[in-house]
Amino acid sequence: MKNIFITITAVLFLISCGNKKNEEETTETVTVENITTLNDAQIKNAGIQIGKMEQREISATLKLNGKIDVPPQNLVSISVPMGGYLKSTKLLEGMFVTKGQVLCVVEDQQYIQLQEDYLLAKAKIDYAKSEFERQKELNQSKASSDKIYQQAQADYNSLSVMVQSYGEKLKFAGINPKNVSAKNISKSINIYSPINGYVSKVNVNIGKYVNPSDILFEIVNPTDIHLVLNVFEKDVNKLAIGQSVLAYTNTNPEKKYASKIILIGKDFSEDRSTLIHCHFTDYDKSLLPGMYMNAQIEVKSQISNTLPSDALVSYENKKYVFVTTDNEQFQMKEVKIGNSENGFTEILSDDLIEANIVTNGAYALLMKIKNVEE
Repeated sequence: MKNIFITITAVLFLISCGNKKNEEETTETVTVENITTLNDAQIKNAGIQIGKMEQREISATLKLNGKIDVPPQNLVSISVPMGGYLKSTKLLEGMFVTKGQVLCVVEDQQYIQLQEDYLLAKAKIDYAKSEFERQKELNQSKASSDKIYQQAQADYNSLSVMVQSYGEKLKFAGINPKNVSAKNISKSINIYSPINGYVSKVNVNIGKYVNPSDILFEIVNPTDIHLVLNVFEKDVNKLAIGQSVLAYTNTNPEKKYASKIILIGKDFSEDRSTLIHCHFTDYDKSLLPGMYMNAQIEVKSQISNTLPSDALVSYENKKYVFVTTDNEQFQMKEVKIGNSENGFTEILSDDLIEANIVTNGAYALLMKIKNVEE
């Protein structure tokens, strides 16, 4: 029995060791180092070339986004100074209107009352003026008292103020006082466009009563549109007035719109960003206010450590290069990159300055390592 027990224990021990060995072998099988080895023939066939990082002048490109805007003087909100009922309008969003064009007709009884008050005051002032001049002559000859003369003068001055006041109210309402007479009193007024532009908003309908604070329409003059971009505080010092900007839309990124920086904001928001304003070099009718835009700005060039862009490979959204080691081995190392220009890319990693790096044939090495992993 003792011998049997010893035999069973030995068998179990051997089985346990075999399982551990298999587990170790399995682990070693799935563990893949980012290192591969090529012989001279393979290196020649893959066209692999070795080099070091070089210092070159790289122009940094700042990428921003924003939208098209218009200055305040080119965006007009149309309202009725004294309110009223909207009688008629033919405006639709997107329509082009010219300066002085009738936008709508508004009517209300208050316009009748205003014209009536103006005409009555104007009629009375003629009599008051004659009476004032007559009393002035009588007073000079001492035929009337100073009191009567002063009263006539006060009446005339009061009516002059009333006529002037009613006239300004008529102008404020959009009525020319010179055209007001007893034969053409009207209950309606016309609202005219103050600028040339496109109707961007229509907020009313016929028959609706509008108050002076209500905005009926919005008109945009797009000839002076400009680009407003968001820029973070860390990048503001890279920009200057007059700097060139290339803008493009998401729908057509190949078409570039040239512009120049005309204003850099001084106030920063909570996310430490501010706005820069750019003026388009050439006006394009396809650019509309509110349209979202992307932009590229070339900032001051700087000397940087660079590699040929062919030396970089992409794998799982990361950038890598291959560094040569002894015995014709090639190690895959992740790098951080900056800007690219003329076939060279800025390398931000500082641990490869003296390294021998594969400058051509890097993708052949990547495929060999991937095949090993598979």
